Amino acid sequence: MPAKPKWARLADHIRARIESGEWVPGDKLPSTAQLKVEHGVSQTVVRQAILVLQTQGLVEGVHGVGVFVAERAEG
Repeated sequence: MPAKPKWARLADHIRARIESGEWVPGDKLPSTAQLKVEHGVSQTVVRQAILVLQTQGLVEGVHGVGVFVAERAEG
């Protein structure tokens, strides 16, 4: 089985931090630049990971402000 793409690994990492409760609804995620440096990936990789998490409803972007952990619907 081929290795996961970098964007998928980054999305998994962010998802794990949200699911563990380390980042709670309303928390701002690190900037694209911070995530690039922290994970040694390109801006494209960070954007793809965030896009996947937005599609899954885990995070939401606020244009010009940042990306935040989304409120989760109960049950």
